[in-house]
Parts: sequence; C-alpha cells; structure tokens
Amino acid sequence: MIFRPTHASDLDRLLPLIVTDAAGGMTADTYTTRLAAGEYRPEWTWVAEDGAGGAPLALAVWWGGPDDALPNALDGLFVADQAGPPAEHTALAAELLAAGHAAYAAAGADAAPDYHLSLPGDWRERPDVVAAVTWRREAARRAGLPVSLERLRYEWTPRCGLPEPRGRLVFAAEPDDEVFVDLFRRVLTDSLDTDSTKEAASMGAQAQARGDVEFYRDTMPGERSWWRVARTPAGEVVGFGLPSRNHAFAVVGYLGVVPEHRGRGYADEILAEITRILVVETDPEKVRADTDLTNVPMAAAFERVGYRNDARRLVLSAH
Repeated sequence: MIFRPTHASDLDRLLPLIVTDAAGGMTADTYTTRLAAGEYRPEWTWVAEDGAGGAPLALAVWWGGPDDALPNALDGLFVADQAGPPAEHTALAAELLAAGHAAYAAAGADAAPDYHLSLPGDWRERPDVVAAVTWRREAARRAGLPVSLERLRYEWTPRCGLPEPRGRLVFAAEPDDEVFVDLFRRVLTDSLDTDSTKEAASMGAQAQARGDVEFYRDTMPGERSWWRVARTPAGEVVGFGLPSRNHAFAVVGYLGVVPEHRGRGYADEILAEITRILVVETDPEKVRADTDLTNVPMAAAFERVGYRNDARRLVLSAH
C-alpha cells in the first residue's frame, strides 16, 4: 500500500471516493469549491493506493486557511467499499492518517491537526451515524487523536429576531489589546470552556489569554474593530464579546463574563450585542456559534437569545 499526498492530476480519480455517508460531512462539490478557494489543497489531501498507480482505496482531506502553511484540521476521511470489511477500513484509515501526521510533523507542526466531524443532534440514536463515527473515531485514535470533545452547534437567522437591549450594560470598542488579554485571563477562572482551561493548565493563564487575543485578531477574518467591552452604567467591567467571521459565516467568536458578575444573565446581553453587530456589519443569512456539550449555562443563553441547536461537532485531538 502506498500513502501519499495527491497532485492536481489525481482529482478525477479521487472524487468518487467522496461518498457522503452519515458522518462523512463532505461532498465532491464541497471539496472542489474549497479546493478552488485554497482551503483544501492537493498536498493536504492524502490517498492510499493499492500499489503504484493502483486503485485509490482511502482518502484524507485536511483543511486550512488560504494563507496557512500547514493545515489546521482534518475535514474528511473516506474508505472505498472494495478496501474490505470494517476492520480493514479502520486499519487502512489509521495508516493513512499516520502518514499525513508524520509529514506535517516533519514540516514543523506542533501537533496533529484535530479531526472535526459534523453530526446531527440525535446522532447517538441513529445506528447508521454511530457506525460511520465508530470506525473513523478508532482510526483517529490509532493515529494519535485519542481525546474527544463534543460541541453543540448553534445557528441564528434573521427570522429568529433579537431581544431588545435591556439597558443594564454599556458596550464600547477598545483598541488596546492588553485590555482583552486581561479579560481573557480573568474569565478563565472556573470557566466551562474545555479548550481554554486545558491550554491554560499547560501554558499558564496569561500565555493562554495572550494566545487567544492573537488567534482572534490575526487568524479570524472578522474585524478587530467589532470587539466590545461590556460595562455597567457605573463603569464596572462585566465582560466582553468578540463578533467575528470564519471563511464561510459570521460567527460568535468568543464571549465571557468575569467571575464576580456571573449568574445575572449578562451573557445573554453580550451575546445579543455580538449578534446585533454582526447584523449591521455583515448582513448575514445566518450566524453560527459553538459551545461545549457540558457548558450548560452557555447553551441556555444561546436558546434564550434565539439561537437554535442544529447539529453537533465531535472534535478528536491529540491532547
């Protein structure tokens, strides 16, 4: 078996492998569209072939921004029916992922990119989805992605409407990045955000906070000028909100309430303000947002503001 990155000339041979199943999360049209946009690339798409020039039996598709040197996430993993029974699908997929991970590590990646699976909200009650997830999850585990995190995906559309401002908070732009570094650090206390708390435990809260500011400022396409600090009318800082964009949608980038002001419904007002800014600045057909399955208070805030849970995202990672 040969595992290799693809070339542009491989395209017609590879597209038949992208067969949408219950957990595939990709179509051939999606692939070609993002390929043209530079988010998928031949060198980030790996194939397993049955010998030199042989039939392609498995495909792994990694994603990154158009300006990225290395991919940020695994978007798709497919194995052809002729590869054999399910156990052989898993083994072949694991070897393919391991080959890609080794290449990215050699190119300077700190860790293997996370694997993101987009799933329906009731996926655990659907045997077809469970089966499609199971072999992919096991392949990812064997290839070095043993940690799983399930997230709720929320969506707001204009027909959902927005609550009127309650007047309890005053929102202001803040050009000083250090203000946001401090706020990110403060909201880490007792945070229910799994990724942030995990990273803070390994690198320290201050470094994590600075990294968060740099990520949203330098990596996300949203405008830095959209960021807001939330204060009481008396001037006391309550929290902050970061409206943003990814390469496809307007998104709720991040919001936080400092510990001493939690439990008073301020997250709802910050979320509503983020959404209002995105409506004015982007005129979106939809706004998307994610929160951890275990972050019950944030999920409740999304529901109260008019967001609706339309899917789940399973993230498989190295740590």
